[in-house]
Amino acid sequence: MEYAENILGTIGNTPMVKLNKLVEDLPCLVLAKYETFNPGNSTKDRMALKMIEDAEADGRLKPGGTIIEGTSGNTGMGLALAAIVKGYKCIFVISDKQSKEKMDILRAVGAEVVVCPTDVEPTD
Repeated sequence: MEYAENILGTIGNTPMVKLNKLVEDLPCLVLAKYETFNPGNSTKDRMALKMIEDAEADGRLKPGGTIIEGTSGNTGMGLALAAIVKGYKCIFVISDKQSKEKMDILRAVGAEVVVCPTDVEPTD
């Protein structure tokens, strides 16, 4: 039986799907990578895992470290999923214009969410 060691093993291993109707008049095979099969439902999962792996490899991210990121959702979700498996803390800075649901999901996967107001005077 084939299986992933953890959720990170499923990132990027998304299926290719043949496009039919959309390209029926083209004399070629057209495939699409179905990225919503990533654990965070986004291609950003790949980028987030790569960012963490690169930071680990060059020593910028040490065991038990903290990842701080400004996010509107998808990158944060990818980072949070990888961080929870690898033992890192996440702090995400997000604008108050993002939905409560996005903030709740990030918190549900273990992230601390810092909400920044957008209606602020330039001198403040």
